[in-house]
Amino acid sequence: MKRFLQTMLMALLIGASAVAGAADEERGKADEAVALVKKAIAYYKANGREKLAAEINGRSPQFREKDLYLFLSPIANAGALIAHGANAKMVGKSLGELKDVDGVPFVQKFREVVNSKEGKGWVDYKWPNAQTGQIEQKSTYLERVDDIYIACGIYKPK
Repeated sequence: MKRFLQTMLMALLIGASAVAGAADEERGKADEAVALVKKAIAYYKANGREKLAAEINGRSPQFREKDLYLFLSPIANAGALIAHGANAKMVGKSLGELKDVDGVPFVQKFREVVNSKEGKGWVDYKWPNAQTGQIEQKSTYLERVDDIYIACGIYKPK
């Protein structure tokens, strides 16, 4: 009986590890987020802001991967969002001085990054995961193009 219980426990642990590994595989990675932003920049340069916004807002598969999605905003005063690939209700809303649950003024940090000499970089904050509904640690890559920025964030493993 003891051997049976040990075998069952081992099988459960292996199964739990496989499920955890599968969940990690469903999460986008930093290099994938950067690649998605670069792809969107190329599309923007070839087709313009309106077409890119329509693709993002329409949840086009070319701008989604795993749990990754893009968002697009004007740089000036972090104006109203032009596009949001996970939540259409965010489009047209100004994030202004929005802070995360820990009081981090992440939108202000977005502006600092895109207004820097490099015009690109990462910002860490907490945000609701569109897939789980849970507040999770997020790191967003942003890149300035003309008078807008294009961004994609990854949810970090717990």
